[in-house]
Amino acid sequence: MEKLVQKYYSKYSFTQTKKVRYFMQNIDWSNRLIGIKGSRGIGKTTLLLQYIKLHFEIGKKALYISLDDLYFAENKLYNLAEKFHLEGGELIVIDEVHRYENWAIEIKNLYDDFPNLKIIFTGSSLLHLQYAKADLSRRAVVYNMPGLSFREFLEFENDIELPFYNLENLLENHSKISIDIIEKIKPLEHFSNYLNLGYYPFYNENKNVFHQKLSELILTVLEVDITQFASLQVSNIVYLKKLLTIISHSVPFKPNMKKLSERTGISLNTMKQYMKLLHDAELINLLYAEDKGIQSLNKPEKVYLNNTNLMYNLASENANIGNIRETFFFNQLNFQNKVKASNEVDFYVADKYSFEIGGKNKSQKQAQGLKNAYIIKDGIEIGSGNIVPLWLFGFLY
Repeated sequence: MEKLVQKYYSKYSFTQTKKVRYFMQNIDWSNRLIGIKGSRGIGKTTLLLQYIKLHFEIGKKALYISLDDLYFAENKLYNLAEKFHLEGGELIVIDEVHRYENWAIEIKNLYDDFPNLKIIFTGSSLLHLQYAKADLSRRAVVYNMPGLSFREFLEFENDIELPFYNLENLLENHSKISIDIIEKIKPLEHFSNYLNLGYYPFYNENKNVFHQKLSELILTVLEVDITQFASLQVSNIVYLKKLLTIISHSVPFKPNMKKLSERTGISLNTMKQYMKLLHDAELINLLYAEDKGIQSLNKPEKVYLNNTNLMYNLASENANIGNIRETFFFNQLNFQNKVKASNEVDFYVADKYSFEIGGKNKSQKQAQGLKNAYIIKDGIEIGSGNIVPLWLFGFLY
């Protein structure tokens, strides 16, 4: 256990608290059992270490551990947490829970047996508590953590503070909001950089090798995370990779499941399951019609990569500006709003708003006759009426 504590102290000492993501404010830290889900590379570990450093002096009251440590090959999580609690520990932060076979049962037992112990855990975006071997869904409050918004990227890059807006406020006051932001910073000067490398916080470690690291991250998700959660045989990984490759070279597209099945050698039923796995792993986004959804395993109306960084990494030859615009819009709105397909426009959001995405010269044709319809234009700083600049939708969180 001493080695685990030493590793925690080392991480604690190197954790900066000057730049803390807005997501910290989204969490009700008073809950006794908190789970944070999210894709690899979005900063879950950093967030938790920052929370500890902001609220606990280094010592015996708080402990950070990662369940992918070799210590847990021979030692039980429950025994370590029990010892920590009996020695006066108040908060245990458990990272990478999905790497530990019986994590749900042991966390449930810790929660039930030690009512004075606060537990925070992180897991892959693939984690579904309702499928866990212990009923944590009644005990844990779970949050889904996204990658950086365009607003957060601007803050990190320029050391400034910028507000975020809910969708209704943004649409009603977009001209004034744009002017207020432009007085502080020129967003279009930074927009292309964000689209290329700004969604994953680790970009600022070394921008020159960002896409190399992102490629390694994608392989780890396919070869380790998905296969572990879905109990896939090693021989089936090649089919998963083949499916993602085909999707990447075609996005965004309306999937023909029969043709996809023929090209990949994956049966139709398995194809739907693989699509859902790639979606849950936050490698792709699935756009459904108004009366359908991901849980039904229905065929999506359209398939996108999850974010524009993935487009530049996986689909560089197909990363034309039109595809990039739609991917950015879908990604930034999908975190806090219900986004659906529409027969008239590109997206129908929050069961109320219609959006058509385009460049500076995009016409009003698709919006005519539709209530609450907006034309979203790339390459403009300020809009008017129902014309809104695309970059501004990066200020929703």
